[in-house]
Amino acid sequence: ALFISGLISELKLAVPWGHIAAKAWGSHQAAPVLCLHGWLNNANSFDRLIPLLPKDFHYVAMDFGGHGLSSHYSQGFPYYHQNFVSEVRRVAAALKWNRFSLLGHSFGEYTLPGCDWCQAEMDNLLTYKRRAIEHVLQVEASRKPAQVVSPEEMLQWFLKNNSHVGEENGKHLLQRGTTQAATGVWLNRDRRITLPEHCFDIVGKELFVQYIKNLQARILFIKATEGYYALRRENDANRESIMFGTNSLKSVLRERFQYVEVPGNHYVHMNQPQLVADVISSFLQSKERSPAPL
Repeated sequence: ALFISGLISELKLAVPWGHIAAKAWGSHQAAPVLCLHGWLNNANSFDRLIPLLPKDFHYVAMDFGGHGLSSHYSQGFPYYHQNFVSEVRRVAAALKWNRFSLLGHSFGEYTLPGCDWCQAEMDNLLTYKRRAIEHVLQVEASRKPAQVVSPEEMLQWFLKNNSHVGEENGKHLLQRGTTQAATGVWLNRDRRITLPEHCFDIVGKELFVQYIKNLQARILFIKATEGYYALRRENDANRESIMFGTNSLKSVLRERFQYVEVPGNHYVHMNQPQLVADVISSFLQSKERSPAPL
């Protein structure tokens, strides 16, 4: 009951390659909020947070393509950042939303306007693009069937690769992220999306700043003190690009940008949702709130 409090429906929204799965809370007549999960996670990641948020909003948490219960892209069509952005537009159109708020965790944040991955070195860009293409081709050529393992093996593997989740929340994500078979479970996700770096759009710093100059919405950025860089320390060399993005948002958006740090790790919204719920609630209910037009 803790995880599904207030849940009103499961949704399947038609798209050209199949469907996008989602789950909804609250009245359809209330102001809409679209919730975007992190990389290789699914809509279940918001189940503990949403019941703590204001009841006078309509929350919809979607599974990105290739994640959770959503359809995989057709063979030969890779997962690119712009495709995920298009999915957000498709979901909003299917729900007939013209203006709505966006709530994103981790990768979900990078599908928000102005949040493309910022990088300047052209050599890195070319290497990155080549690896992305090679990865997709290798996976499609292998044609390996999904590996079936016991639920306990799956959980231990998941916790090893997502050390900040915790056992209870790991089980909950796997409820939506796996399919039951006669001899165990297999992962629902598309194997072509192993690494988020294969799907990010990389833009130069000048273009990034130009993007955010066109933003009209207000932005709340919540950072866990033991978050992303504690989770993936091998990426510390890329910290500068993240700091540049945050500083640019501050300088360009000024009072329309709010930055808050909270104690906790990368999955604080699941492990200790009360630590972020009040900040998000205040932001949603702010008189100056201006949901983004489609």
